Amino acid sequence: MSGFQVISLTDRAADRLKAIIADADKPIAGLRVGVRNGGCAGMAYTMEYAEGRNVGEDMVEVNGVTVFIDPKAVLFLLGTEMDFKTDKLSSQFVFNNPNQTSACGCGESIAITPATPDRLAAAGVPA
Repeated sequence: MSGFQVISLTDRAADRLKAIIADADKPIAGLRVGVRNGGCAGMAYTMEYAEGRNVGEDMVEVNGVTVFIDPKAVLFLLGTEMDFKTDKLSSQFVFNNPNQTSACGCGESIAITPATPDRLAAAGVPA
């Protein structure tokens, strides 16, 4: 997958991350994104400040923002677009993930199947 990024960011997501990192209490290298087991649908996205890159992590840089991807999450996040949306009642990061198979009603928990070449091709992700 030469040159392919595990996750992409919209301009809105990059701008919001820049603002969050600039307001952090200590120096932050970027954001770490992953998935964890839990919730009613089985999995949930995780996001945390990252002081640096851990061994084995993929790294995406967009508009001056660095995102580190937990190596255990790569197959679950391949082809995902991270966005930031604001409506009348909330603002939040959202993940448009071709590997997501369902979500619960609360919006916090999702079911994700690891990426396969066929599913990535069907989603338009380059091989």
